[in-house]
Amino acid sequence: MLLAAMMFFLIWAMWGQGIPPKTIYLNEFLQYMEDGKITVVKISGDTITGIGTDGREYVIDTDTEAVKDIILKKALELKDVNVITAKDTSYLYWNIFLNFIPTLLFIVLIIFMFKQMSGAGGGGGQAFTFAKSKAKLFLDKRPPVTFDDVAGADEAKQELMEVVDFLKNPAKYKKLGARIPKGVLLVGPPGCGKTLLARATAGEAGVPFFSVSGSEFVELFVGVGAARVRDLFQQARKHAPCIVFIDEIDAVGRHRGAGLGGGHDEREQTLNQLLVEMDGFDSYSGIIVLAATNRPDILDPALLRPGRFDRRVVVDYPDKEGRKKILQIHMRGKPVDSTVDVDVLADMTVGFSGADLENLVNEAALLAARKNRDTILMEDFEEAFEKVILGPKKSRKLREEDKKITAYHEAGHALVKKLVKHSDPIHKISIVPRGMALGYVMDKPSSDRVNYSKVEILDKIAGLLGGRVAEEVVFGHDNITTGAENDLQRATDLARKMIVEWGMSDIIGPMFLEEKKNEVFLGREIARYKNYSESTAKLIDAEVKRIIMEQYRRVKNMLEMNRHLLDEIAQTLIEKEVMTEEELDNIIKKHMGENGSDEPQQ
Repeated sequence: MLLAAMMFFLIWAMWGQGIPPKTIYLNEFLQYMEDGKITVVKISGDTITGIGTDGREYVIDTDTEAVKDIILKKALELKDVNVITAKDTSYLYWNIFLNFIPTLLFIVLIIFMFKQMSGAGGGGGQAFTFAKSKAKLFLDKRPPVTFDDVAGADEAKQELMEVVDFLKNPAKYKKLGARIPKGVLLVGPPGCGKTLLARATAGEAGVPFFSVSGSEFVELFVGVGAARVRDLFQQARKHAPCIVFIDEIDAVGRHRGAGLGGGHDEREQTLNQLLVEMDGFDSYSGIIVLAATNRPDILDPALLRPGRFDRRVVVDYPDKEGRKKILQIHMRGKPVDSTVDVDVLADMTVGFSGADLENLVNEAALLAARKNRDTILMEDFEEAFEKVILGPKKSRKLREEDKKITAYHEAGHALVKKLVKHSDPIHKISIVPRGMALGYVMDKPSSDRVNYSKVEILDKIAGLLGGRVAEEVVFGHDNITTGAENDLQRATDLARKMIVEWGMSDIIGPMFLEEKKNEVFLGREIARYKNYSESTAKLIDAEVKRIIMEQYRRVKNMLEMNRHLLDEIAQTLIEKEVMTEEELDNIIKKHMGENGSDEPQQ
């Protein structure tokens, strides 16, 4: 706006007075007088202006009286020319005004910039406010979240309830000489509710709540981060008792001196100041620091020691009961149909975080709205689940040949999963393309698993190889396709982990031979090394290949012996495109009855 105003004044000054006067020589001026082109001569100071018959002005700039005398003499000779003499100061005032405008605008610009930098008029957080903390303070309007809004993290809630009790009843702890933890570090995968737990803690305690991200401390200028840390804790002391929540603390609390360059001076200064501040306030100051991270392995050890972050609370993926409660929380206020079985949804969503479950419910609501329904049905949740894990349905249709190959591929997976002893129940088989997948077999785990036996892992590898083997059995070795890429990757990964991490190889023995993993910093990945020799590496590769090939031959034998089952499952898929576990079981039972046996051949 200032630049626009300056341009306006300049243009107005130059062209606002109409046609500018024409400067001419003395002899031209005299000739114009003789020819009658100039009828009025105006003398003002050192400027002589002639006004023509058409109103045009002609100017002679002179500082000598001789020129004036010549013109006056000529005017007297020519009786048709009028002479006006005046002390005209209008141009003087105008020039002063024009000269003053840039100075005035410059002063206004300086005042405006100063106010912006000093934080006036809502312009805070800039040059002079860099040292101010960007933490959001919740006083009367604390986060309207309580522990009732948090599900699937009962152990974490129990730990934080102690913090709430200290803030509400500090005298009980002081009387016994107990020291409440100065800091609580919430650790867990993304989307599991770490930030939600911190907000619920503040809502339950009823105390001021400071919320800031770790990335908001570090800026371009050196020293700004440390100054912001000091300002944050100064504000916290004024509002004690209170909670200071630092989200994604790994942005500022990473291990010092990491990387090829030796470190990041500004971030390290900020971390050092944070260490000083957390060690500086006493046990009864009423300031409790909550921090959240999904990368505790890269945090500086000095930050994790007792006296700073005394307590580490793990917020992991919810179990079945936790998933059920989370789904019920997110279904509140939504017109969910009575046929929706939350237990089935909880079984389907093994490995889902709280954020994933919230997204699932929202996607189901969107699908129901798209179909103009008044309630959200179970089929909406099932379709939303498939959309979340696989992607949306593809509109394009497969070629008949591709459809047949995909049907046999998925039939191979499903049949092998039914033939092996250790496999999760099958929920659905589909050859409807979704996302990057042309088809899929969806499992429905019966329970949350933590440990797996060797035979269970081998059966899992067999199930992954079922698709590729089915292609070879039906179409021949030369006609196998690229559709098994992800299956082979996962099977190979499991086989390698059996050898180098879980010690399940008789040849290698019960040893942990995984490559050393350091923090993900510039240069740290380059420095990774193996803690075994090249000869051992060859043995590992040989063992991985042996496991894969043994299961490959095992699966091939299964499918060749049960080719009739494979053909019927694939044909049903080609016709219907989608099969349930019940339909799959009926096909298997029908063939078992025809053969007079109790189970398929393995």
